[in-house]
Amino acid sequence: MENTKTYIKELSENGFTVLPTIYSSDEIEKITAFIDKIDTSRSTVRKSVDLFAIRQFLKESPEVSNLIFTKKLKSILQELGGNDFFVIKSIYFDKPQNSNWYVSYHQDLTISVDEKLELEGFNYWTVKQNQFAVQPPLQILENIITIRIHLDKTDENNGALRVIPKSHLKKIYKPQNIDWEVETETICDVEKGGIMIMKPLLLHSSKRTTNDKKRRVIHIEFSNQELPKELNWSEKMTLDNF
Repeated sequence: MENTKTYIKELSENGFTVLPTIYSSDEIEKITAFIDKIDTSRSTVRKSVDLFAIRQFLKESPEVSNLIFTKKLKSILQELGGNDFFVIKSIYFDKPQNSNWYVSYHQDLTISVDEKLELEGFNYWTVKQNQFAVQPPLQILENIITIRIHLDKTDENNGALRVIPKSHLKKIYKPQNIDWEVETETICDVEKGGIMIMKPLLLHSSKRTTNDKKRRVIHIEFSNQELPKELNWSEKMTLDNF
């Protein structure tokens, strides 16, 4: 496996790292075959010409967890944070071949919780598909890592993430304040079966698909921090469950 110290250092310093060979072709085929059988009439599913997405993916389809949490992935999580990490959010994204879906630069500033409460430091509440989302205090966001599992080879032609390295170190960084005389953009190509690990405060974007190829990704967020006792993560699952 890739040198542990290298990718942990890259994640800390740049806000992201890419590991190219985490899942075999057979493992990817089993995951995609499972997804193809999912009931798309569920309330957590959004399907259109431009996007197919399943929110609360692991919670809605727990059987897929055994396919996702392989020995390799568990080893990476162990190296990143020991036994403290737990799942807090999971989404499956399918950017179809003819998608015109474009996402401008942004940070992932919200978490999913079980209810809406008036709590100091928790702001900008929203509800999407019966899920409560809120922007928590900065220290909670800083302790989250995201793992993006790529079910297809992804490059700049089919929606690979474009990121601004080290932007996660600048706390809340408004996209309109990006100084392109100082900042640089990196395109995160990922092989089929590879993963991208990133910090949610990293500024990232995604362009439209131009090469008639899919970009299917399983997005899983992890934390090692508990919320105030009045509030619960909506999808909390410990790694002991897998």
